[in-house]
Amino acid sequence: MSRDYGLLPPAAKKLLRRAVGRYVVGERWWAVKFSKERAGAFRAEQREVARLARLHTPTDALVTVVVPTYKRADGLREAVRSALAQTVTDIAVIVVDDGGGQVDGLPKDPRLTVLRLSRNHGSPGLARNVALRLSRSPFVAFLDDDNTWRPDHLETALPALESAGLVYTDLHRRRPDGSTVDVLGRDFDRREHADTAWVDVNAVVARRVPWLRFDPWARPRWVHPREDWEFVHRVSARSSVTHLPVVTVDYTVHAGSYFSDWSREALG
Repeated sequence: MSRDYGLLPPAAKKLLRRAVGRYVVGERWWAVKFSKERAGAFRAEQREVARLARLHTPTDALVTVVVPTYKRADGLREAVRSALAQTVTDIAVIVVDDGGGQVDGLPKDPRLTVLRLSRNHGSPGLARNVALRLSRSPFVAFLDDDNTWRPDHLETALPALESAGLVYTDLHRRRPDGSTVDVLGRDFDRREHADTAWVDVNAVVARRVPWLRFDPWARPRWVHPREDWEFVHRVSARSSVTHLPVVTVDYTVHAGSYFSDWSREALG
């Protein structure tokens, strides 16, 4: 957006940001500029769901854990182990392979299912939506293939969903050597969220509602805001959001991160 946004007069940019927020402006702009690509992604999602629905039977687990992955076998194994090691055991873990083919060596557990997309779509949102649409648990949580949960993540989050539609905890952001970058966590304010992002989907546990879905468009790396922001901001318009100031997620900062371009200082 910076290239197109920069063409606006300074007064217009300032007014837009004050009125609706920088990220809201960006999201609305991308919705128009890439409407054709977004429509194509939705059709691709429909085809994947129709194909996989013939092969997969949803369980009646309390929580569905959605894990999209693409060619990160070692990280995926650690992520899945951390999900299966939760103190809340009534779960279904759905790994969605986005055409990478590297899902070997996963734990043998009846609660684990691997769904293989027909090709690489390059979209975490599309992969997550496929799992959401092929599951039926009342609660849903999200974990990427380069992060892990602490054993009490779901146990911490679920009680708060008695009075909220979406809850999120704090993240310990660390380098691959285990050293700390920071701890990410602050209370939710939707007006402030319109202008910046701090809720990471790895920390989110949500009640299943019809509008709980991601944008399936494969956003280029230079496009901001990202999938997490769009998801949280849209859901928060219709569901109450609660922040739990407890670290339950270990988030790995590395040069191969899909979502973020980290500074040299953060990468160590």
